[in-house]
Amino acid sequence: MNDAVLTKAADNIRVLSASMVEKAKSGHPGGAMGGADFMAVLFSEFLEFDPNDMAWPNRDRFFLDPGHMSPMLYSTLSLLGVYSMDEIAEFRQWGSPTPGHPELDVARGVENTSGPLGQGHAMALGAAIAERFLAARFGEWSAHKIYAYISDGGIQEEISQGVGRLAGHLGMSNFVMFYDSNDIQLSTPTCDVTSEDTAAKYEAWGWRVYSIDGHDIGQIRDVLTKAGNEKEKPVLIIGRTIMGKGALDEAGESFEQQTSTHGMPLSKAGASFAKTIQNLGGDSEKPFQIFPEVQELFEQVKQKKAASAAEKKKTEEAWAKENPELAQKRMSFLAGQIPSIDYAAIEQKPGCSTRKASGAVLAEFAQKAENMLVSSADLCNSDNTDSFLKKSSILHKGNFGGAFLQSGVSELTMAAVMNGVALHGGVIAVCGTFFVFSDYMKPAVRLAALMGVPAKYIWTHDAFRVGEDGTTHQPIEQESQIRLLEKMKNHAGNRSMLALRPADAAETSVAWKMAMENVTCPTALLLSRQNVADVPAFHHGGVRVNEAMEAQKGAYVVIDTEKKPDVILVANGSEVSTLVGAAGILSKEDGLTVRVISVISDALFREQPADYQEKVLPFGIPIFGMTAGLPTALEPVAGPLGKVFGLERFGASAPAGVLDEKFGYTAENAAAEIRKYLKEYPAQAKRFAALAS
Repeated sequence: MNDAVLTKAADNIRVLSASMVEKAKSGHPGGAMGGADFMAVLFSEFLEFDPNDMAWPNRDRFFLDPGHMSPMLYSTLSLLGVYSMDEIAEFRQWGSPTPGHPELDVARGVENTSGPLGQGHAMALGAAIAERFLAARFGEWSAHKIYAYISDGGIQEEISQGVGRLAGHLGMSNFVMFYDSNDIQLSTPTCDVTSEDTAAKYEAWGWRVYSIDGHDIGQIRDVLTKAGNEKEKPVLIIGRTIMGKGALDEAGESFEQQTSTHGMPLSKAGASFAKTIQNLGGDSEKPFQIFPEVQELFEQVKQKKAASAAEKKKTEEAWAKENPELAQKRMSFLAGQIPSIDYAAIEQKPGCSTRKASGAVLAEFAQKAENMLVSSADLCNSDNTDSFLKKSSILHKGNFGGAFLQSGVSELTMAAVMNGVALHGGVIAVCGTFFVFSDYMKPAVRLAALMGVPAKYIWTHDAFRVGEDGTTHQPIEQESQIRLLEKMKNHAGNRSMLALRPADAAETSVAWKMAMENVTCPTALLLSRQNVADVPAFHHGGVRVNEAMEAQKGAYVVIDTEKKPDVILVANGSEVSTLVGAAGILSKEDGLTVRVISVISDALFREQPADYQEKVLPFGIPIFGMTAGLPTALEPVAGPLGKVFGLERFGASAPAGVLDEKFGYTAENAAAEIRKYLKEYPAQAKRFAALAS
């Protein structure tokens, strides 16, 4: 390929990137201008995709880590006709397909939502793991590369350690990362914050490292060729680049390598926008144009990419013809089909913890869900994901025939990697740790919610009943935080999170059914460490698991009477059985008629028809709730006249049973609290009615 034209293409990317930011009066032009040469070579000569079928499963994937460099990605894709000049000219504007940081849009060539630095390349690793997982099952004919682009900020974020360690340990030779090393950060030169030897660090993790001039077309081509032939290690390409390459000031002097161009339009940074565009071969009056020779080049590129993809699809067709059963299985994997499982038939031990009940379901998945990959952050024997592992094996360098990823103590890395597994497609992503450590995972969980990625999070040890481990391991505010995501919509208009805290073993089986059937957002399963009394079967012929199936509506009645209830008790998780006990006390000692409701997900309950909501929670009846965390987790259910007994302090180190006594989580204390509430209720209802009128 003509290197002079490729250099022209890189300059075209620089012109478009700088112009997008200038017109928007907002953005980051400098880095995009520095990385343009690598992008021009990668997308024209190495990245395999079908311009007519951008979602082709066997395509190479490009993950952008520094989302602030989105102008570089949009500009590159515009050379391929994916974005029009009008669309990139509307950068950062309302309704534009070119937001300030890229958001998942596979049809447009955007493989991941990026912005929080470090997560993009972690998702790339996840995609690389998924690629190896699928190739191990269906053959190397399906192999493809995963490319990532990272900046100084991503290298510095702590998540990079987890990615570097894990990729090197697994020998991810299908994973190639370009490190745009330009010595400039948003507010300072890089030398002010670090003096580490990045190459030595990655080599110590087991990577193949190359250092090149990031503006030399020949060097870029040569190193990408070597990366393509790599068979043993992940590849890091350290490209020495120039921030704001090609920028000039008003005097026509170089304005390159200036910190100011990192995060503001060239004209605000101190450069001359007009002279810079002219210096790069563009028209400063009409900058949104593709140079004719670049247009011609990329028309040829598209033709070659389409022809190459067509040949690979022929290979796939031949393989499918020779392997019809495997081909059918692969189609089901890629379609995200879930296995047919009789959840009601899964045997659960009476009165077990919900983490163990989850383990029983996972053991079933290990035998039937061949498209599932499970991971744990060094806690598999405690979060009970080892029930899956015992019937599978862990992933090893050179052997991805297993279905369990030991992530090590790196919750954020694990969550982001599993997002990448799900983004790749063909693999159901599941990961587990203690609920309190969901705090480490939140940045990745939030991105999963934003992207609508159906990852499954197993969060065990869900309350202060962790016991002797004490305050540091006892979640209090975590459920309220996760429930907030349930109240948000993603861009598709779907609920952005489904959080399920099952009341007993039977409900745990149903919760897993709900998680597997939820394909529009991530699902969180909040599971107990301690054993939980089974909720007695009230109806459905006395078969508890059949009754628990009603949890799929978000909330349902578990205990009721024929008469109108005097009080309604609401809870989820372990507290449901506590309130069942309190209901028995109040019925026997006070003659009260009591209804008990299990609310596995209030957000899901509020999506049910109004008549069902009214049937379960009729208006005008006192509502008392109990939760092991902050009362806010249940207050929306209890309503303005209800009362929620919750924990508004950090926990303590003591056996779980002692903590229940000390914090008041016994049936006897619950009954006493309900009596107090019922005495207060008439006056509260009267005041509320007066205010309402």
